[in-house]
Amino acid sequence: MLTKILYISLGGAAGALGRYYLSGVAQRIAGGSFPAGTFFVNMAGCLLFGAVWGFFENRLLPGSGARLLILTGFMGAFTTFSTYMFETATLVKSGQMAMAMANVVGQSVIGLVLVLAGIALGRLI
Repeated sequence: MLTKILYISLGGAAGALGRYYLSGVAQRIAGGSFPAGTFFVNMAGCLLFGAVWGFFENRLLPGSGARLLILTGFMGAFTTFSTYMFETATLVKSGQMAMAMANVVGQSVIGLVLVLAGIALGRLI
């Protein structure tokens, strides 16, 4: 169990630092009030997650350590948006379009409502 925690922690630290750096650079380049840094990191994360998954799936069966380090640790800290999109893509690939759309709309709408509710709650405390 300690080895798993170490893999996730190391990958997570690298992913968090990568997200911080890359989103800052992208935001400075884009300027303006649109959250371009977060947008760029989320899109880069989706491409990277898909590429890593495709590589592992078709060419290599990584041990649990590699999966924990790269997909859970690094990608989880870099952006969980990539996991959300990967899970949605899996639903689409299996022909479950209604579930895929429910996932996208549900998480986006409910997530927005809950962030606004959390802000309101935080202001009350």
